[in-house]
Amino acid sequence: MSSKPIASEPDAPLDWTELDQRAVDTARVLAMDAVQKVGNGHPGTAMSLAPAAYLLFQKLLRHDPADAAWDGRDRFVLSVGHSSLTLYIQLYLSGYGLELEDLKAFRTWGSRTPGHPEYGHTTGVETTTGPLGQGVANAVGMAMAARKERGLFDPGAAPGTSPFDHTVWAFAGDGDLQEGVAAEAASLAGHQKLGNLVLLWDDNHISIEGDTETAISEDVLGRFAAYGWHTQRVTPAPSGDLDPEALYEAMKAARAETGRPSVIAVRSIIAWPAPNAQNTEAAHGSALGEEEVAATKRVLGFDPDQHFQVEPEVLAHARRVGERGKAARAAWEERLAAWRTAHPERAEVYDRIKAGQLPAGWEKALPAFDAGGSMATRKASGKVLAELGAVIPELWGGSADLAGSNNTTIDASSSFLPADNPLPGADPYGRTLHFGIREHAMGATMNGIALHGKTRVYGGTFLVFSDYMRPAVRLAALMGLPVTYVWTHDSIGLGEDGPTHQPVEHLAALRAIPGLNMVRPADANETALAWAEIMRRHTAAPAPHGLALTRQNVPVYPANEDTVRGGYVLAEAAGPDGGAAEPAVILIGTGSEVQLAVEARRALQDEGIPTRVVSMPCVEWFTEQDQGYRDAVLPPTVRARVAVEAGIAQSWYRWVGDAGKVISLEHFGASADYQTLYREFGITADAVAAAARESLAAVQR
Repeated sequence: MSSKPIASEPDAPLDWTELDQRAVDTARVLAMDAVQKVGNGHPGTAMSLAPAAYLLFQKLLRHDPADAAWDGRDRFVLSVGHSSLTLYIQLYLSGYGLELEDLKAFRTWGSRTPGHPEYGHTTGVETTTGPLGQGVANAVGMAMAARKERGLFDPGAAPGTSPFDHTVWAFAGDGDLQEGVAAEAASLAGHQKLGNLVLLWDDNHISIEGDTETAISEDVLGRFAAYGWHTQRVTPAPSGDLDPEALYEAMKAARAETGRPSVIAVRSIIAWPAPNAQNTEAAHGSALGEEEVAATKRVLGFDPDQHFQVEPEVLAHARRVGERGKAARAAWEERLAAWRTAHPERAEVYDRIKAGQLPAGWEKALPAFDAGGSMATRKASGKVLAELGAVIPELWGGSADLAGSNNTTIDASSSFLPADNPLPGADPYGRTLHFGIREHAMGATMNGIALHGKTRVYGGTFLVFSDYMRPAVRLAALMGLPVTYVWTHDSIGLGEDGPTHQPVEHLAALRAIPGLNMVRPADANETALAWAEIMRRHTAAPAPHGLALTRQNVPVYPANEDTVRGGYVLAEAAGPDGGAAEPAVILIGTGSEVQLAVEARRALQDEGIPTRVVSMPCVEWFTEQDQGYRDAVLPPTVRARVAVEAGIAQSWYRWVGDAGKVISLEHFGASADYQTLYREFGITADAVAAAARESLAAVQR
């Protein structure tokens, strides 16, 4: 075997040596052995895609294994996450910190090589993948964020000359492209003309149920062409293996196409070159078996009696990619230094954003609302976004075609759209995102935007349509991503649109997602304070946040800074003289139902029952508080409690205790004005007061 120097430029002719081919075959052996050792996993795709993955990491991807978070790097997304070994083995060969012992520990407790790639768990993994199609949409979001980042820092640079120009690469399988979220995202990418995105589709014709002819017969490349993508096809070499030269040329051509996203259909043979397992569904998700592994090793020229065989010269050759990465990063840092000199003010913004800081004095832009009036919290949110948008340039977002209802237009004169879009305000670096009627893709692309970094993104739709987004929301929570959902029309209070649009179970279902903070503000001031807290938490405590906002007007109360603690005393219990007193009963409300608790308090106080009202906009934030604060708001000695929310009661029993009551909605809504609905469904101040009396009676028995 021989080795030649690594080409200094990725666009140089392919330098493919015997050591390169041996490294590819080593990757195949490692994939077989890792799955065989643990007894489960997905060896077939890792084997067939080994040439493409090795080629990308060694010859084309701009990356530095010594600095996985380098800002100038390309991004790589393995959407076909069940083939995690495709990525883990390249991270091992490239020198990202994974070693042979990590591959031997594949899919075992505490390992750095879990069954699917996990963001934040394994160095070099850019996003958590596994649920099919999500990675495709994440890559689209990363490409959108890369363009936005360029607009923030270097909008005037000629194409390809900015330190903020880079490529987003993604590998996807047949299953990814059958999922609806991938179709939504691909449509969005084509519309946005994301020329910095390259998708390699592993067209191996095999899924768990066998040949994909069982489920799909469309012209996939034709579909992508219709979306506006640049398309190519790579066929296998006569041997049946992937042809590195053909792959290389196709990948270079895709990267060079900067006017539209690119997809490469790579016809592979799953589990190639396993003599009996290749091109079978068994190779997709099962260990090949000792005999087949041994037979395949013989075909590849490896010792069948050895396991995890890696020849030192092969590993040394592969890890020389670190030299290319170091050189690429040094060249990038020179360009960045020149940019800093030319653009000192933009460099200050870059440094601030990179440090996770907000502009000095940003909080002064927060609007304050006069108590005593009324305003829908969706409208208040829109006012907050307009004011914050003027001082936080990295804040951007939009809606799934509901901007007028969600109040999510941060800048009506600036839309994130390609330069040749005919609409007024179209700007490739614009502030307002138009996701179209693609809620699932909106959620998943927002994840990609957050993962890319350097911006703060939000996206809006009706709360009931969070169902479309739920898989992406769950992944955002799993990864701890700072994305913000503006979910309006948060209850039966939306009125006449009826039960199809009225969320009932959604608040409880979303609160059930670990790591998602649901915020349902009572009024305009709570809305402003909640937005401010979300901005602070973006870096300090990254997590997805959902804002559940009203369509209907609600009373405005005096602002209370304890809003950011998730729950606070909005109205204190009063004694006969009107002064503060120990509460006999506590009424807990959220969102539009806080006003019912306030009204019920008046009735109870008139009866001589000292009543405290607690507004609890975010149970997750409240749970974070120390026990002393929580006990001060909800004294354990006060067992008479009522919670009120226009949704199912499931998430409130924890807070009302054994003698408490919940005024809730345990069935679907109806089509009528919201005042009628609240009255007919018994979500009223009178009902809250009656429940309080029942709770007091239960305590006194």
